[in-house]
Amino acid sequence: MSSHNRTQCGGGLALLAGVLGGGAAATLLGGLAYALWPGPDWRTGPLARDLESEIGTRPVAATTTVIEAEARPATVNRIMHVARGDTLMKLILKAGVDRREAHAAITALRTVFDPRELRPGQEIRLGLSAFGSGSSATGQNRAERLLSIGLQPSIERIVRVTRAPDGGFTATEAARDLDHRTVIAEGTIDNNLSSAARAAGLPMPVLAELIAIFSFDVDFQREIRAGDSFEVLYEALYEKDGTPAKPEGILYAALTLSGERLALYNFTPKSGRTDFFDAKGHSVRKTLMRTPIDGARLSSGFGMRRHPILGYSRMHRGIDFAAPRGTPIYAAGDGRIEMAGRNGGYGKYVRIRHNSTYKTAYAHMSRIAKGIRPGKRVRQGQVIGYVGSTGRSTGPHLHYEVMVNGRQVNPLKVKLPSGEKLKGEDLEAFARRRAEIDRLREATRGAGTLMVRAECAGEATDAAVPRSLLTPASGC
Repeated sequence: MSSHNRTQCGGGLALLAGVLGGGAAATLLGGLAYALWPGPDWRTGPLARDLESEIGTRPVAATTTVIEAEARPATVNRIMHVARGDTLMKLILKAGVDRREAHAAITALRTVFDPRELRPGQEIRLGLSAFGSGSSATGQNRAERLLSIGLQPSIERIVRVTRAPDGGFTATEAARDLDHRTVIAEGTIDNNLSSAARAAGLPMPVLAELIAIFSFDVDFQREIRAGDSFEVLYEALYEKDGTPAKPEGILYAALTLSGERLALYNFTPKSGRTDFFDAKGHSVRKTLMRTPIDGARLSSGFGMRRHPILGYSRMHRGIDFAAPRGTPIYAAGDGRIEMAGRNGGYGKYVRIRHNSTYKTAYAHMSRIAKGIRPGKRVRQGQVIGYVGSTGRSTGPHLHYEVMVNGRQVNPLKVKLPSGEKLKGEDLEAFARRRAEIDRLREATRGAGTLMVRAECAGEATDAAVPRSLLTPASGC
């Protein structure tokens, strides 16, 4: 996919100004500049406003003669979209910049940002001077002189490269001034959780985290019913005008399923591993995940069945999840890879030993993830492969097995050991944290969202927000 360029060129407009002169030129130039300047619809919208104020453009003054207008350097602002396979050097050269200038600018940029971290779809703003070295007023052998580079690696951060008075380049980075807020979202499920979450305004990344949190205890394919409900308290970044910018982590989440409420609190014990705990301080994390795949449909259960290929009944010693080819498959728990490769009718297959009792197996993959090999340690939730239809299979799906003391058991019914149980000082600290989150839930519920301000240079904090929950604002 080629880069998409939008330009504001001053040279031709200056020529037209020389012909028209006076107020007519100013009116026409203003209209054309407005029409040609990139609009607010580009992906990282705030970047345009922030960079424009820092980088700016040098206005082209109306001149009285055509020769003088053409000889005066004009500023061009160009938006480049990163495509797959692009590098920053490639984009800058495509804009017509001399390779030596591009190299010098990128060298400066590396002090604040690694250009290898560019991702497809990211936008780069280049400030260019139309007349560079080797150019002429007639436009022969023109080279663009690079004035600036601006990009936004994340919603919170902007980096810039500008030409210094000595002709070199300097790089700077700045944190965007965003508001930190807590937000509460609640809803009742009529059809499915995804639709109810959208109706409640819950961002998709927060919904994904919600599902991951409860995936140890809840089968989202079979246990969600109409009339069930949810509540989520999470942190988010907002623009100064109140526009949501980026959701952050969940502080509290609850599901009410068939009248039973499951509530979990975010807490970091002395071990340093942040997790979610129930009201009694029991970690939600189990030894194994029951469903090591997102968004899949249970297509075949554990037990006797008629084999779809062999044509006779035989024991099905796992469960199958139908999902599109290429869907990521996750390690159900921490452990060490025991086997990774082709395994007869299982096709591409991975088996993980979690401890002396438990193993899990994953079959029919389209491919095994990079770095997954026998002896490799993996963490719960790490991608180990991708859904496929290799081996004895009629279509893309994951065949998942849980083995207890070497014997396959039903993954949906096996009783799994619970995770960490808080004790002593950790349990006391958790009780305080739980009470603080509950107070914050009540304060936020009345407002929908609650501003969270840090104590900067003596600034008072919001009285309703516990100090331990405050998130420092950028620039403090």
